[in-house]
Amino acid sequence: MSKIPLVDVKANYARHREAIDAAMRDVIENGQFIQGPALAAFEERFAAFCGVRHAIGVGSGTAALHLVLHALGVGPGDEVAVPAHTFVATAEPISWLGARPRFVEIDPATGAMDPAALRTVIDGVKVVMPVDIHGRAADLPAIAAVAAEAGVPMVEDAAQSHGAQLVRPDGTVVRTGAYEAAGCFSFYPGKNLGAFGDAGAVTTNDPDLAAQVRMLRDHGRTTKYEHLIVGYAHRMDTLQAAVLSAKLPSVDADNRRRVALAGAYSAALRGVGDLRFLADPPDRPSVYHHYVVRTRHREALLKHLNANGVGAGVHYPIPLHLQPAYGFLGHRRGDLPQTEAFADECLSLPIYPELTDAQLDRVVAEVKAYFETAG
Repeated sequence: MSKIPLVDVKANYARHREAIDAAMRDVIENGQFIQGPALAAFEERFAAFCGVRHAIGVGSGTAALHLVLHALGVGPGDEVAVPAHTFVATAEPISWLGARPRFVEIDPATGAMDPAALRTVIDGVKVVMPVDIHGRAADLPAIAAVAAEAGVPMVEDAAQSHGAQLVRPDGTVVRTGAYEAAGCFSFYPGKNLGAFGDAGAVTTNDPDLAAQVRMLRDHGRTTKYEHLIVGYAHRMDTLQAAVLSAKLPSVDADNRRRVALAGAYSAALRGVGDLRFLADPPDRPSVYHHYVVRTRHREALLKHLNANGVGAGVHYPIPLHLQPAYGFLGHRRGDLPQTEAFADECLSLPIYPELTDAQLDRVVAEVKAYFETAG
């Protein structure tokens, strides 16, 4: 039997081949590879998709975070509050600016930043930056309220939540990327909306922040050879914008397929072994960038699945506060027990819109087979 990958970018391309090839051909033929019209078109479409006034295409999700933090004045001596359960790219831009990450405990039910834990460590923080981990919005209303009480802005790392929704305290429904100061997206190939390489975007309703980010991404220039500030080479390639525009119309339908697959997994695996599932708060439903379960048998189950043709994986086995790169902060195991327990037990099963029902059944069968033999 063929292996079932954790993510299948080839199948995704095959489904969008005609639209992607046409969009890329247009860019190649017109030769406008940097800041071309396809970029402006994607920015307009993605802003409308997210329900914001401005979307700025940039070189990666990491670049999006870097630009927003710079625009908000983060610098040496500052601290930015981030969860420790996330990819290292959430913290790296903080360090690039000479600031320090202040790692925050997670809510074990969802894996996202715990607003109550944030409240205990927020004194002195310059910016609060929650992550919409695994496809579900963090508890942004509660986190934003804590940030507002402290008088600091909230920036949303929405790299894993394209198209996800949440309910504001006033009852209105918004997409991720439309909450508070800014949203930062990654279009890494395996994302719910993925490019053919690195790409990202900043979303915001603040015209001044948008203007600053646009200038910073393009060498701080105001005209071709006039540079008002020192900036970066953080532009999105026009070819990537063309690819993303071709795929954007299917995101909502693809997310519905992900939700259906996640529901099938949960129904089939409930009561199997010691598997535990993440909570699914109705006011911020997941779009399942990852389908994550928890088990004390993670390593043995992962080995069994990989040996039997199922490309399961782990997001993320080493919390950021225990990463060697951040050893200088002096953290030790036991500092963030909920995060550490989550990292020890989390397992990601294959999920993507092209995953077939038969493939899902095979994944389920192999999970059950492991627990039947493991006792």
